[in-house]
Amino acid sequence: MNDNQEQRQGPTPESADGTYIGGQLAQALRTAATHEDADTRRRAEVRLGRWRQVMHGLRDGSLRIGSRTPVAGFPAWVTPEVVRGGFATGVASAGGPLLPHEVELARRAGVPADRRALFEYHLSDAGLAELTTMLDGGHYEVTVPEEAALLAVAWLARVGERAAALELLEAIAPFADRLRFAPRPTSAPAPDPSTAYRRTVGEARAEVARRRPKRAIEAMREALAVWNPFADELLTLWLDVTDVDTGHVLTRDPDPDWRRRGRELLDRYEVLAGEHRLCGKHRDPKQNQSILRTALADVLAERPLDARRLGLVRHTIVSMVGRRGIPGSAEHTRLREWQADDARRPMHHELARVVVRRLGDLPQDAGTTDTGALLGPVTTAEQEAAGVPAHAEIPAAIRRLVERALSAPIGTLIERGIVPSAEVLAELVPQLVASTTAQAYPDASLRALMSAHHRAFGNRRSLLLVDLRHQIRAEELPWVAAVSVRCEHDIEAREQARTVLTRLGGLALTGFPATILPNPMIAQLSALTAGAGVRVPWVEELAADIFMGRFSRKFLGAAVLAGGILEGSLYERYFDIDYAAVAGWVNGDPDWRAYSDASLARFGEMCRSRGGVGAGWSVASNGVVLEHAQILTTHNLAALAGPVGVEPNWADLARHSFTAACRLTARTQGNPRPLGMVKDAAYAWRQMVFHLSLCGEAERAEVESWLDEESARYPDHVGRRLAPAVFGLRAVAAGARFNARGTLDNGAGRRLVGWTTSRHWLLESR
Repeated sequence: MNDNQEQRQGPTPESADGTYIGGQLAQALRTAATHEDADTRRRAEVRLGRWRQVMHGLRDGSLRIGSRTPVAGFPAWVTPEVVRGGFATGVASAGGPLLPHEVELARRAGVPADRRALFEYHLSDAGLAELTTMLDGGHYEVTVPEEAALLAVAWLARVGERAAALELLEAIAPFADRLRFAPRPTSAPAPDPSTAYRRTVGEARAEVARRRPKRAIEAMREALAVWNPFADELLTLWLDVTDVDTGHVLTRDPDPDWRRRGRELLDRYEVLAGEHRLCGKHRDPKQNQSILRTALADVLAERPLDARRLGLVRHTIVSMVGRRGIPGSAEHTRLREWQADDARRPMHHELARVVVRRLGDLPQDAGTTDTGALLGPVTTAEQEAAGVPAHAEIPAAIRRLVERALSAPIGTLIERGIVPSAEVLAELVPQLVASTTAQAYPDASLRALMSAHHRAFGNRRSLLLVDLRHQIRAEELPWVAAVSVRCEHDIEAREQARTVLTRLGGLALTGFPATILPNPMIAQLSALTAGAGVRVPWVEELAADIFMGRFSRKFLGAAVLAGGILEGSLYERYFDIDYAAVAGWVNGDPDWRAYSDASLARFGEMCRSRGGVGAGWSVASNGVVLEHAQILTTHNLAALAGPVGVEPNWADLARHSFTAACRLTARTQGNPRPLGMVKDAAYAWRQMVFHLSLCGEAERAEVESWLDEESARYPDHVGRRLAPAVFGLRAVAAGARFNARGTLDNGAGRRLVGWTTSRHWLLESR
């Protein structure tokens, strides 16, 4: 079957994604119309507008989904606005209305407030002087790659590379009326590249400021502070005309003082009900307080209570006394004091105002090296300013928001739980990688510029691409190509890149041993390997819903690399891989770029045959094929253990991975959509098998004997569900082999993988 025939089995981007786009539109519309939080509704309205742009672009032909140039009229180097799934909206990220700093520059320079005029100003003597000052001082920010272009022009002009500067201007000038090519001025230079932070102080401050009162909690406070004490007064009044021993009420006629106190209570009720409207329980005629209050009103109005009403009042009094004691008793007093203290405790939104003031005293466009001072108890001075009691503690929910602004080494952020996942880690590493890859530029100002550009380029979202097209690479951008003549990959720069590569790979592996590397992290590792002069076939995670049935050569290269590390290992035996045969397809050649189409086709066929998948197209069958590609390649684990040189404690990583598999398996119980948990549990299991394969025999045996102890910490169904996988692992370690169905011949053990075209055995009733 040739490539064209194979591609036609899958959907085209337009036919496959029309339903997807419609679903995203519907979801955004539903959230924008119904969500209780106003900020969430506004964000959903923005998403809704972007998805409408995608839909309109597909209809009028201005968008070409699957292409490296999805927006008509824009070359591949223009950064498109991309929404979930890799769909371009048709808008350029560097476009849109003028930003405040652009408006201010136009006013100061005395030029029209439009992009073309600003572009031309930057090329004047005054404009180039400003750009040069930015270059030397570092007081600028590049948020999208295009914002580095004019700084590159200024640098080229300064060092005498006028031809390169003119060539760059020719490339970008046609878009000067639509795109920003100048950076944003800042009050401080770029942050320390050895540290990172999840949020700037300003961003953390905005998140904390969004804390709002919660009606349910406010209603509870009102009940504790207002209506419970009022109910106690009502009960006390009725107890004065009740025989406590028998429970009979109105055993004597109410005296004038009792009536006076009763009228005062009813009058105060009207005032309280008008002022405190959050809690409505006191209005419910079936509730105790309402029963006593309405009965009191009838007695004071000389309306006699019939036997039914007297019985109801009697039952209410007995119930209230039996539950909490007589008002004034030790038991009742302790309860009400505790409730009063709880009601006086400051609310989260009140404490949030204190933290917002603290954050406002710091620079807003970077992280902070000390969050401890921001999260201490409320001071006496703050008590007077904010109206909350001194010494009140800042709640954990607000602490977490502030700690995201901590600027510290990435390892510290992982240890403190501020980086909770590999995906979040991937968001932070561009800054570290940027400063490393920029070391190849000997000029300090150019090095700072390229570091800033790399950070921005690292935030560029991937496009949905087909036919094995690759994402735009940094060296394809005109301003990067223009200054590349000054790029020198000397030994020192390569060694630094190698050091950071090993460190970053180790952080990713030891911090999150049970999850696969996310694609943004792979992009950063790829940049480091290029700077280090190390050739590594990094492979991305492919989407099952758009997979067209073909793999690029680096997948086969990754499988060959894995075989060199794992041939004869537990991993090879457990997953029944013949790595020697894979190496034979390419005659042991490590240069995957030269692999033949025939060997690549054999790799794809191996993935399909291992998964028992036929020629038909479906998301599930694609998922099976892709998972077997991940198994064969180890999805970059072999790269980390091999050429990158990560040397962790493999036994500890195996334990962490099994714990994650147990945790994910636990979430399948009662889950209406359990397949995601199954797949993630299987990925964690695969990571564990890899880690075990690099352990010594004694370490591996120790971990294998520990598995039952760990699974016993979870609900019983977890151990029962994982028992076939655990049995199968131990059997293979002892020399057994799975059959073609992935089971042991005795039926007691099974190979655990995630994707299937039928019901997964992990979900069978346990």
